[in-house]
Amino acid sequence: MRRKKLKDQKPSCLLGAHFSIARGLDKALFEAKAYGCNSLQIFTKNANAWKERIVTQKEIENFERAKLETGITEIASHTSYLINPATPEKKKHKMSCNALVQELIRSSCLGIPYVVLHPGSHMGAGDKEGIIRIAESINEIFAAIYAKTHEISTRLLLETTAGQGSSVGHTFEHLASIISKVEKKINLGVCLDTCHIFAAGYDIRTMEYYRKTMDDFDSIIGLDRLCLIHLNDSKKELGSRVDRHEQIGLGYIGLDAFKYIMNDDRLFDIPKIIETPKGTTDKDWDEVNLKLLRQMVRI
Repeated sequence: MRRKKLKDQKPSCLLGAHFSIARGLDKALFEAKAYGCNSLQIFTKNANAWKERIVTQKEIENFERAKLETGITEIASHTSYLINPATPEKKKHKMSCNALVQELIRSSCLGIPYVVLHPGSHMGAGDKEGIIRIAESINEIFAAIYAKTHEISTRLLLETTAGQGSSVGHTFEHLASIISKVEKKINLGVCLDTCHIFAAGYDIRTMEYYRKTMDDFDSIIGLDRLCLIHLNDSKKELGSRVDRHEQIGLGYIGLDAFKYIMNDDRLFDIPKIIETPKGTTDKDWDEVNLKLLRQMVRI
């Protein structure tokens, strides 16, 4: 249901960006607040390393205090890029499952409601085998967490992929099939990435195509499972199967698709996160993209 708003007041949709934790987990929330965000995404550890991070009680307390001071509670953690629950390689599969267990526990300790996961790459085994392995891995992971903590307060979100290489998740049917095989479905959701679905062949550039794509998502997966949206334009053309993010409106998707998303009542209460390139110039692209997206919201 759309939130009530005062007359002549632009609605405050849930919008944020991916922010660094280099200065501390809690500092990311204050940075998000400085950008006028009411949601954000972070890594809770080095995304390119297997080494785990154990959050201290002090970090947990600081993070909780930052949430209270900023009012930001819609937070997502993105898993390490190394995690691949679809891999047939036993050693890497075991490492991936352990890393995902640790990420879910760490995020739960911090009160982060969502953990975003790239479903994985089947490494030549084929989509069917990849889907089965991912679902079995998630079942093992949830079982391991419940055995340790008896509960999980964080929801695991399967992210739509571009279909690059042997990645699984570039069709809505892939994600629906994984979900159907997971036992504790209440702990599972989906993150839709605009760049990824566009690269995978789902067109959203006109209202007709946008409606069709979202209707397909709803009929195949269900909008009730959509918990997070990544707003990214694409450096590559429709169906390229190449994952390259671009600034909002400067890629092949264009501005209209983002206007449709920002004004779709069904998506209003779903956090929307930009993962657009930070850039190397003096221009603050996060500020530019967030301002542009806010201006799209109709009163």
